[in-house]
Amino acid sequence: MGQLIVFLTLLALGYGFGRLAESRHYRSIIAREDALRSLLVLPDRMPPIQFQSHTSTLVTGSVVISVDYFKTVAAGLRGIFGGRVGAYESLLDRARREAILRMQEEAQSLGAEAVFNLKFETSRIGQNAGQGLGSVEVLAYGTALIPTPVSASAASAVAR
Repeated sequence: MGQLIVFLTLLALGYGFGRLAESRHYRSIIAREDALRSLLVLPDRMPPIQFQSHTSTLVTGSVVISVDYFKTVAAGLRGIFGGRVGAYESLLDRARREAILRMQEEAQSLGAEAVFNLKFETSRIGQNAGQGLGSVEVLAYGTALIPTPVSASAASAVAR
């Protein structure tokens, strides 16, 4: 009986604190996505023609997000019956969006106008003693396009 109470308490705490952390993280993501909306992020392999004169550099954004106890239990139950594991979908959605935001913030700090060739790498970290997912790492990377400064001689040649 004592083990059942501990299990239910951990489940309730995992659900409550997990939902609270997730909702705070989504509010932060939405606010930062709105702030970075002007910075283009494209999955294309070649930059658009209007960015041909820009310099380029690699930018990355990485995040590790852990799964809470409730989601581990919910995913374990889903593993018995099969089907979509919705508990992990929001985890991966937050991780991808956060990784893109961190990549965009790095690109913005370099003065970039766009990032193209966006790619993702995903890995599992801390396998929770072999019982479940533990944590997930998502790495987003791409090529930032930074405007080339116009030299004085080039600017005067264009003005003529």
